Amino acid sequence: MSHLFESECERWNVLHERIPPKTPNMNAYIESYHRLLEDECLSMYEFETYAEAYQAVVEFVSRYNNRRLHSSLHYLSPAEFYRRHLETGLQPRRPVRV
Repeated sequence: MSHLFESECERWNVLHERIPPKTPNMNAYIESYHRLLEDECLSMYEFETYAEAYQAVVEFVSRYNNRRLHSSLHYLSPAEFYRRHLETGLQPRRPVRV
């Protein structure tokens, strides 16, 4: 299956980056997203069909992008942040290093 994925990436001219195993901190944003997807969507239901799971994920992604507030985006949804970024140049908050 990975060979098919790789060939499709090449066919569509998509760069797919990989991180070394056991280094989730190298891609903290997607790791955080996957945790939220699991916590706020997938673990809340017992799906009987692929279509049910697919619909739940579609609804989660829509909510995540259009309604869920993100602290790194000044407590705006990604869609609202993007609109304001285009209008005013608003930038995301920098992560706080401890």
